[in-house]
Amino acid sequence: MKAFIKGFGYAFKGIAYGIVNERNFRFHMSIFVYMMFFPLRYDFFEVSRAEFAVLLMMSSLVMAGELLNSGIENAANAATLERDKFVKIAKDTAAGGVLVLAIFSVLVGVVILLQPLAFQKLFAYFAANPLYIAVLALSLALDAVFIFAGPKKIYNFLRGKKND
Repeated sequence: MKAFIKGFGYAFKGIAYGIVNERNFRFHMSIFVYMMFFPLRYDFFEVSRAEFAVLLMMSSLVMAGELLNSGIENAANAATLERDKFVKIAKDTAAGGVLVLAIFSVLVGVVILLQPLAFQKLFAYFAANPLYIAVLALSLALDAVFIFAGPKKIYNFLRGKKND
């Protein structure tokens, strides 16, 4: 039982590693948060429970794929030199797998969320609430910093430390 519980700890460490060290993982997490916010918080989009479950599943597959890709890349780098033909193949195919998941996730999202009336309601809502446009813009700017700088650099910046 102890080993089983320890396994969860290792898994959470892997997720934390992805958040701290992997820009693409942070990007997919951010897209997920924005995509889930509007269907959950407001009645702009008509999404059935089954469609919502599909959106969750596709998002989780992309994020899991990113973590698996990171694991493969790190293991391959540790095992041999970058110039090794098989390491390159492993890394390229793992990255390609994530790209396939991401493309099909976008397609699934478009099929489910492409609702012109919902977008009209969304734009009307923001037009009627200009403060929310500023809040959205600020959240997008903060999100870009999170994605591209990462939590480690943000933390060091806030503490006045120089980043490596």
